[in-house]
Amino acid sequence: MTNSHSTALMAKHARIDAQITNERSRPSPDEMLVAMLKKQKLRIKEALANLR
Repeated sequence: MTNSHSTALMAKHARIDAQITNERSRPSPDEMLVAMLKKQKLRIKEALANLR
Protein backbone atom coordinates (compact mmCIF):
# COMPACT_ATOMS: atom_id res chain seq x y z
CA MET A 1 0.00 0.00 0.00
CA THR A 2 2.81 2.40 0.77
CA ASN A 3 4.22 2.07 -2.73
CA SER A 4 0.93 2.87 -4.44
CA HIS A 5 0.30 5.68 -1.95
CA SER A 6 3.73 7.20 -2.60
CA THR A 7 3.19 6.84 -6.36
CA ALA A 8 -0.11 8.69 -6.07
CA LEU A 9 1.50 11.41 -3.97
CA MET A 10 4.34 11.82 -6.48
CA ALA A 11 1.82 12.12 -9.32
CA LYS A 12 -0.15 14.74 -7.38
CA HIS A 13 3.10 16.59 -6.62
CA ALA A 14 3.94 16.64 -10.34
CA ARG A 15 0.45 17.89 -11.25
CA ILE A 16 0.68 20.72 -8.74
CA ASP A 17 4.15 21.60 -10.04
CA ALA A 18 2.71 21.82 -13.56
CA GLN A 19 -0.13 24.03 -12.30
CA ILE A 20 2.39 26.37 -10.67
CA THR A 21 4.43 26.54 -13.88
CA ASN A 22 1.30 27.17 -15.92
CA GLU A 23 0.07 29.91 -13.62
CA ARG A 24 3.47 31.61 -13.52
CA SER A 25 3.66 31.65 -17.34
CA ARG A 26 0.51 33.78 -17.53
CA PRO A 27 0.95 37.53 -18.10
CA SER A 28 -0.57 38.30 -14.69
CA PRO A 29 -0.27 35.25 -12.44
CA ASP A 30 -2.52 34.86 -9.43
CA GLU A 31 0.06 34.98 -6.62
CA MET A 32 -2.48 33.81 -4.03
CA LEU A 33 -3.14 30.70 -6.11
CA VAL A 34 0.59 30.11 -6.58
CA ALA A 35 1.15 30.41 -2.82
CA MET A 36 -1.69 27.97 -2.11
CA LEU A 37 -0.34 25.47 -4.63
CA LYS A 38 3.16 25.74 -3.16
CA LYS A 39 1.78 24.98 0.31
CA GLN A 40 -0.03 21.92 -1.06
CA LYS A 41 3.15 20.81 -2.80
CA LEU A 42 5.15 21.19 0.42
CA ARG A 43 2.59 19.14 2.40
CA ILE A 44 2.85 16.36 -0.18
CA LYS A 45 6.65 16.50 -0.06
CA GLU A 46 6.52 16.19 3.74
CA ALA A 47 4.09 13.26 3.49
CA LEU A 48 6.45 11.52 1.06
CA ALA A 49 9.38 12.10 3.41
CA ASN A 50 7.42 10.54 6.27
CA LEU A 51 6.74 7.42 4.19
CA ARG A 52 10.42 6.70 3.74
